[in-house]
Amino acid sequence: MSEDTGPLAVEQAAVDPNAQRFGFVSVVGAPNAGKSTLVNAMIGSKVSIVSPKVQTTRTRVTGILAEDQTQIVFVDTPGIFLGAKRKLEKAMVRAAWTGAEEGEVILFVVDASRSKLSDDATAVLTGLKKLPNAAKVWLVLNKVDAAQKDRLLALSAQLHESHDFDQTFMISALKESGTDDLRETLKQLMPAGGWMYPEDTVTDVSNRLLCAEITREKLFLALNQELPYQLTVETEGFEVNPKDGSIKINQVIFVARSGHKGIILGKGGGNLKRIGTQSRKDLEELFERRVHLFLFIKVRENWLNDPERYREMGLDLG
Repeated sequence: MSEDTGPLAVEQAAVDPNAQRFGFVSVVGAPNAGKSTLVNAMIGSKVSIVSPKVQTTRTRVTGILAEDQTQIVFVDTPGIFLGAKRKLEKAMVRAAWTGAEEGEVILFVVDASRSKLSDDATAVLTGLKKLPNAAKVWLVLNKVDAAQKDRLLALSAQLHESHDFDQTFMISALKESGTDDLRETLKQLMPAGGWMYPEDTVTDVSNRLLCAEITREKLFLALNQELPYQLTVETEGFEVNPKDGSIKINQVIFVARSGHKGIILGKGGGNLKRIGTQSRKDLEELFERRVHLFLFIKVRENWLNDPERYREMGLDLG
């Protein structure tokens, strides 16, 4: 298995190229709208990490669906929010808008369970009107299972007054309710063209970055308040054992302050051990083989201003 390609890549079976369809779908919205959950549901595999915390997704992540004669590359983008001040925040917002310009279709995902449209969602809507491309913009009202019906209809009407959406879908990405209709409609809209990826490829994110993201997800879930935003994870080693096919992964958790190291470690290293166990289980499920995961913590006070760290994350420091 190459460390420079996504997991589960195999040779594509011969298919009549004249019958194939291919295209990009960009997924944008405010933080915690459910974009990553939607992308995972669309392709039936976990390629984007998810947590209850805002701004979990930091960079452009792709999920690749190959079904029937159609291949769709879903581009999951960081949540777009107002008031980005730190360099990392600004880089995330830039990555989101760059990803938005890639699609034949843009899915504007809105958290329908909120009592009102957030300022961040309003800012995304304003930005969509300024995009130079001619992509179709579809409204996706997510988390409808947690929304009151009258509020849901009012929200839809409010949004349609602000933008002429080509289509509207009401879904629950977490429960995969309404996602089949969305997937089938997207498949029909994709333009004719040969596929870009082998049939069983689910992402073009490198194995190193994907592994790092899974561990970062576990850190986001385990840690409180601001600490998850002050760390990053990098995969420094990814080796496949030629004898038994198991994978050895070495990862470094970079923190901005020495005090953060002890919090992540926990008493007797117990916290880090739990995080490592959770990450390893996800990695073994992803790669369908035994994984040996080794985690290390390093203090790098200036990592938030280090261009190399941004390159590892697939971001532009600007």
